[in-house]
Amino acid sequence: MVEVAGGASRADASGQVIVRAAAWVALIGGLLFGTRPDLRGGRAVALILAAAIALPLVQLVPLPPAMWTALPGRDLITHAALGAGEPQPWRPWAIAPGATVNAASSLVVPAAVLWLMLGLGVEERRRLPGFLLCLVLASTLIGLVQVSSFSFDNPLINESPHTVSGTFANRNHFALLMALGCPLASVWAFGAREVRPWRHVAGLASMALFLVAILVSGSRAGLLLGSLGLGMALLLSGATVKKALGRYPRWLFPALVAGVLAIVLGLVLLSIAADRAVSINRLFEQDPGQDMRSRGLPTVLSMITDYFPFGSGLGGFDPIFRIHEPFELLKSTYFNHAHNDFLEIVLDAGLPGLVLLLAALFWWGWASVRAWRASLGPDAMLARLGSAMLLLVMLASVFDYPARTPAIMALVAIAGVWLSGRSGARRASSLPAAA
Repeated sequence: MVEVAGGASRADASGQVIVRAAAWVALIGGLLFGTRPDLRGGRAVALILAAAIALPLVQLVPLPPAMWTALPGRDLITHAALGAGEPQPWRPWAIAPGATVNAASSLVVPAAVLWLMLGLGVEERRRLPGFLLCLVLASTLIGLVQVSSFSFDNPLINESPHTVSGTFANRNHFALLMALGCPLASVWAFGAREVRPWRHVAGLASMALFLVAILVSGSRAGLLLGSLGLGMALLLSGATVKKALGRYPRWLFPALVAGVLAIVLGLVLLSIAADRAVSINRLFEQDPGQDMRSRGLPTVLSMITDYFPFGSGLGGFDPIFRIHEPFELLKSTYFNHAHNDFLEIVLDAGLPGLVLLLAALFWWGWASVRAWRASLGPDAMLARLGSAMLLLVMLASVFDYPARTPAIMALVAIAGVWLSGRSGARRASSLPAAA
C-alpha cells in the first residue's frame, strides 16, 4: 500500500488517507492479534519516534491568552485580534493547528512499521531486504516506462506531468529511492552465506538499473545520492567479496571493482549519447526551484530567529512563510517547504525540535560507529545497511524533504531498527536470504 499510495507528502493527496488507514489497521491488528514485539531490538528508535509523536500533540494543547501572546512571533496575530476589538481566545501553541494535526497523523505510518518490524520472525527478517528490493525495482520500472512518454497517471499522488518520478510525486524523492536501492541490492546479492552467482549478477544489474533511472529522472541531487549509494554498496559487499575471492589472485578484486566502475561510466556515456541523461543536462541549466531555495533561505533563517525557542508549530511552514514572504519572492507558485528539513524542524518545533534532532543524530553516529567496528556477521551487515540508508536520507534532507513521504518514513523506520543491532527476531539468524 505504501508503495502505491505513499509517494506524496502533501496532506491533500488522496493516497494519504489510504496509507494512514492501512497503517492504523495494521497497528491495531498487530496490537490485538500480533506477536508481542521485542522492544530490545529497537528501543532507541521507539523512544525517538515516541518523542516525535508527543511534540506535535503538545503543540495542540490550548494555552491561555497571556501565555500564548508571550510566545515569540505571535505579535502580528495578536495585534490583528486587538485591532478587530476581539477578545483573545485560548489558542494552541501551533499557529496552524490543522497542519500540526496532519503532522501528528502522518507518524502513524512509521509507528505501524516499527511495531510490525519488531515482531518479525527469523525467516521473515531474512526475506525483508529482498522484498524491499523488489519494491524499489517496481518503482524503477514505472519510472523507466515514463521515459517513453507513456502516460502513467497515479491519482493517489500529486505527481507532475511529463516527469520521471516512478511512484513518487517528486523526482528527487524517486532518485533517493534509487540510491537506497544500491546498498539494498548489495546486501541481498552478496550478504548471503551461500555463494549464488545468479544473485550476484541480478544485484549488479539492479544497481545499474537504478543509476540509469537516476540519470533519466532529471534529479541533480540524485546524481550525488546515487554515487554515494553505489559507494556504500561497494563498502557493504567489499569484505564479503574479498573473502570469497581469497583463493584467487589478489589483483582480481580491484579488477572487479574497476570493471563495475567502467560499466557505470559506460551507462552514463550511453545515456548522454542517447540524450537521456536529463540529470546531467540539468546541471548546466538554470533551475527556478533551486534559485527559489537559495533566495528564500535568508527569509527562512530570519523566521527561525523570530519563532525560536518555541517554534511556529509542526507542519505549518506554508502558511507561516506566506506571512513573512517578501515582495520580491512573490510568484504564481508557492514555496511549500524550506527544502532543508533540518532547518524546517527547528523553525516548526523550536528548541525541543532541535534537541530531539541532535539526539537522533547523536544516536545514529554512535550506533553507526558500533556497527562498522563490529566483526562482520548477520546483525552487523544489517546494521551497516541501516546506517547507510539513514545517511542517504539525511543527506537528501539537506536540500529537500523526502522523509515527509510515507514511503520514505517506512524505510527510515526499518533502517533504524536494523541499525539498532537487531531486527526484532527472537534469536540470531543468518544474513538475508532469498526474497
